[in-house]
Amino acid sequence: MPARKMRVELFDSEGNRYTIAFEGQITREKALHLLDLVELLGGMPAEGANSTTASPVKSNSFSRFEKVTLLIQKNFPLIWFSSKDVQSIYEQEFKEPISLSTVSTYLARMTSRGMLLRSGGANNLKYKVVSNVPQAAVKQRLR
Repeated sequence: MPARKMRVELFDSEGNRYTIAFEGQITREKALHLLDLVELLGGMPAEGANSTTASPVKSNSFSRFEKVTLLIQKNFPLIWFSSKDVQSIYEQEFKEPISLSTVSTYLARMTSRGMLLRSGGANNLKYKVVSNVPQAAVKQRLR
């Protein structure tokens, strides 16, 4: 069976977008498991939620640190990533440059605050979002 892709996008009542992507051998059981995750996030979006065109992340009211934090939560909620991955997505999303050293500094701060896990050697660091951090704690740390 060839590798396939499955992607689900949700919008909650506050306008936040959740994107869940699955690539690989998709079985009925795995698809149902993915839909169970959708249900845990609050089910399907209300009608009219897709009409939101402006992303709340693109607002100029956020600091660079907050933008990086939100991009990580949006793009890497369950997978390992590198500082180069974050730099690339940041520059694509905001159309503004950010140095790799700045991204690395932010990731180190998030790791020391318990928001991220870090693994690998000095030249090959990988990060992952800590899944058991309550959202209220993440919002508190952003202030």
